[in-house]
Amino acid sequence: MNPADIPNIEAMLQLWMLGMIRPGAAFIAAPVFGASNVPVQLRLVIALAVGVPAVAASGMTLPAEGIVSIPGFFFIVGEVVIGLAIGFVLQMGLAAALLAGEVISNAMGLGFASMVDPLSGASSSAIGQFLSMMATALFLAADGHLVLIDIIVGSYDALPPGNAFPSWDAIGGLIRFGSLMFAAGLTIAMPVGFVLILVQIIMGVIGRSAPALNLFAVGIPATLLAGIVLLGIATPAMAEAIARILSDSLDAARMMAGI
Repeated sequence: MNPADIPNIEAMLQLWMLGMIRPGAAFIAAPVFGASNVPVQLRLVIALAVGVPAVAASGMTLPAEGIVSIPGFFFIVGEVVIGLAIGFVLQMGLAAALLAGEVISNAMGLGFASMVDPLSGASSSAIGQFLSMMATALFLAADGHLVLIDIIVGSYDALPPGNAFPSWDAIGGLIRFGSLMFAAGLTIAMPVGFVLILVQIIMGVIGRSAPALNLFAVGIPATLLAGIVLLGIATPAMAEAIARILSDSLDAARMMAGI
């Protein structure tokens, strides 16, 4: 190897490293890619495969002062921020489904029936995990993982490296979208949750009318049975609502990417 080529090789490796930051940050926060059971090595390989060609096409150059400098620091921070923003917006869509599951579980009296979610590694209720897995399946069925990669690649044209901070309009849209996701989660849970509350009210009225009746022996099985039947009836409508939320999440991710 010619010693004169070493600086060129070093610059190329630095470009590759910087090119992996944006997709790598997005994959950490995004659904599917950011799951705890996805190996870090696989994320790095996908980030390399996505970021390096996008960087080469965008004509990105290193800061004149180098990476270890104040401009280099802000360069890296900008890449991390835009990547996390894109992935976080998509994650909020799945969080709405998880929130709906938690609300329904508490209404059914299954708040204690929790298990470890294999996607996030956190503990969630049984119904919450069911709706979370449904949302993940719908995300993959709609090619959401491919759309995410397309958004990341397109963001290099709209927000070139070195100028990758989201606009104030995009930040405001992210905040508004977060509030909409809370409302969407409650909307998904409302049909089942409302009927279960009515069941509990009826059990309370029956308990006042017949004090000798053991409500624990009657109320809990009745609530569980009503919840299971309602879930079976409402699952198609829930799936449609979750699919709309995921579509809105992808649109919000495009907004964060400036596309």
